[in-house]
Amino acid sequence: MRVDIRRLEVFCKVVDLGSFTRAAEAALLSQPSVSEHIRTLEEHYNEKLIDRLGRRAQPTHAGKILYQYARRIIQLKDEADQAIKQFQGNLSGKLAVGASTIPGAYLLPTMIDSFKSSYSSIELMLKISGTTAVVEDILKGTLELGLIGTLWKDQRVECEEMFSDELVLTVYPDHPWAKKSSVYPGELLEMPFILREPGSGTRIEMTQGLKKAGVEVPHFQVVAEVGSNEAVRQGVRSRIGVAILSSLSVAEDVERGSLVTVPIEGVSMPRSFYLVQRRNRQLSPLATAFYNHLKEHC
Repeated sequence: MRVDIRRLEVFCKVVDLGSFTRAAEAALLSQPSVSEHIRTLEEHYNEKLIDRLGRRAQPTHAGKILYQYARRIIQLKDEADQAIKQFQGNLSGKLAVGASTIPGAYLLPTMIDSFKSSYSSIELMLKISGTTAVVEDILKGTLELGLIGTLWKDQRVECEEMFSDELVLTVYPDHPWAKKSSVYPGELLEMPFILREPGSGTRIEMTQGLKKAGVEVPHFQVVAEVGSNEAVRQGVRSRIGVAILSSLSVAEDVERGSLVTVPIEGVSMPRSFYLVQRRNRQLSPLATAFYNHLKEHC
């Protein structure tokens, strides 16, 4: 039996999506066809590759091994297609880029739009998630490039500084601090605080910045811990508490007067956004073109 790439693509979709039904929808196949592809692979390798646990499909140990090689085979096929089209003067194909919340919402959309205006035949998907999840996808090989809000210390990845930002204390307009020229770091412990979830770049950078000023985030009066920047902004606007947010994310609110930023005495929290990729992995022609586009506009 010949193991063709199509079967491996279907197998990877089942693993990625955790469902035969969703994999069938994504691959434009019937569910019985997806099951047949998996059954054929299992017969070829004489190993069970997928466990069905209720509605959830998970790879077995053998399935995890095959998944790593299948991803590399599919990547090489895609790179070959892109390289030939690039040689023909018509770069095209699909590229998935990951980003943490701030760069995904406020930086990459315009970059993607200008990139697609130069390469109309490409399909570029932006996946926005937490910094930790972006790095995990880079390491798994499901993403080639990611833009994250903290310098990730892992020998398996490379981080390159691309864009800059600053974290700022943000309050609602009639908050007692709104008209103050600054507040002392210790005063932060006295107010209800809204935090991003652990693992987000904003949370990591804020924790490190305040620790240098002698303020420990675990001592905050936390009233909410949420998984998106928009939820934090909405919480501050609704007077639930104060927060430390990206200046990029609150720029429009500050301009409209719906939020106010207040300096913290003696504390500056500049931050950078880093382009992350798997160390020693050769980027595809399409990923290389997008990387160069970011370098030109950063």
